[in-house]
Order: sequence, then C-alpha cells, then structure tokens
Amino acid sequence: MSAVLEIKSIAQLPKTYAVWFVDIWGVLHNGVRPYMGAVDACQTFRAQGGRVVLVSNSPRPREGVALQLDAVGVPRDAYDAILTSGDVSRALIAAHDGDTVFHLGPERDLPVYRGLNVTLGDPGEARAVVCTGLFDDEVETPDDYRDCLAACHACGLEMICVNPDIKVERGGRIIYCAGALAQAYQEIGGKVLYAGKPHKPIYDAAMRIASEVCGGPLDAEKVLAIGDGVKTDIAGAIAAGIDAVYVASKVNMEHDETLIQAAERLFASPVKRPIAVMRALVW
Repeated sequence: MSAVLEIKSIAQLPKTYAVWFVDIWGVLHNGVRPYMGAVDACQTFRAQGGRVVLVSNSPRPREGVALQLDAVGVPRDAYDAILTSGDVSRALIAAHDGDTVFHLGPERDLPVYRGLNVTLGDPGEARAVVCTGLFDDEVETPDDYRDCLAACHACGLEMICVNPDIKVERGGRIIYCAGALAQAYQEIGGKVLYAGKPHKPIYDAAMRIASEVCGGPLDAEKVLAIGDGVKTDIAGAIAAGIDAVYVASKVNMEHDETLIQAAERLFASPVKRPIAVMRALVW
C-alpha cells in the first residue's frame, strides 16, 4: 500500500482544479483568529482564476457565517460563496411545516428557523427536535444531556442534526458540537436525520453553487475539497467523487504523532484516503 503523500504547499499538487470546497473552522480560522496562510492561499487561488466555495457544518445560515468571518478577520476576497449545514438542513426543518419543534442548542443558532413555519416548544409538545449544538459548549459535554435526550426519545421525536461535527477546536480548546449529541441520541435508539457533511445533500448543493460561480456546468473532477474533518470533510468528499486534502487537526491527532503517522492511522483504507495531507493550508 502506497504511503500517504505529505505536502507543504497546496501548489505542490500535480493536478489543477477550478474550484476549492474549503472547510471553515479548523482550516480558515480556529474560532478566534484567522489562519493567515490559509487566507492567503485562497486569495492567491482566486487571483489565478480559481473559485472558492466555503462549505461548513455550521448550523447558522450563510449570512450569519459571513458576519462571523468578518468578526474573526477573514476577508471577503478570500472566497466566492458560502454554503452551510444550516442552509441545507432548513429543508428538513421545513418538512415540519406548521409543527412545533424543540430547539436543542444556543440562542445564537435561532436564525436557522427564519422564514420557516415552525413554532419552538418543549419536547412534550414537539414533533421533532432540532439540534444545533450544546446550550453552553464552553462547559458542557454530551453527558450533561442524558436526561434531555432520554425525554426526547420517550416522546418519539426524530432529531434533525444541523451540525454533524462531533468536536472542533476553538482557540486551542476542544469543544463538542451537535454531532456528539446526535451520536448519543442514536446510541439510545433515537432516529437522526443529517444534511451536512459527510452527507450527500450538502455536496449536491455545493456543486450547484460551484457551477454558478464558474458560470457553467462543472464536473466533480475539477473540484478539490480541503478540510480537517476525517469523517466529515474527507469522507464526504471522497463519497461524492471529489479529491480531498486533509489539513492536520488537534481533534484527530495524538500529541506525539507525526503527520504521516496520524494519516496512516486515520486513513488506513487506501480507497478512502485523501490525495494529500498537510500541516496547514498554505500556498
């Protein structure tokens, strides 16, 4: 089995691409500050005629993510368009037209319901639970939600997971995401619906956006996905027939591992490997 290819610059790739699907959290910023090497790489790629579509598992619609990027310090000339799990998950929420749903997540994610005909309420009066994250991800873990998830399951509620990520790094700390609660819900027998990475709906939507920003039809072979999520960014892209580059993440690496050691462990199957791995996205 051939070794995983480690590159120090994205420009080292032998193949050229028309579009990048770039993950946001962990690639462009760490939740607190931007990774300027990644910002420069995106700007350089765009200056050479490429297009950058940010594809994120954020539960917020794209407009909110754009404002968040502004606040963190990622300039708008680093990308052409944004697509979020929140955007594609709205179709799943809209299927509950006229229903009451239980919102499991922080208030900052409430824009995901904007324009949809649903009412927020308690599990006992709801027809579904919409999970966007933990109420307070700075201090809580999935263990704090055992009773809440059990109550939802007892009511027979289907869960819509708006952010399939399990964990992310925020300013050097690892925090839990909605995917961790969805995983715990499935473990007790709950049904969960997903639309974000690594699932097909978000890649179908991303390809449509890519075609729009390129001004015409686009094949998957002309797209490169760049991300730090092994089971989301990389697995999803490969399943969609899209080449992928893995960016090292503290979420997945052991403290004493080299990048190649981590890659060999994380991508043991040769058919599910990214085309390359790198420490950080840089040109």
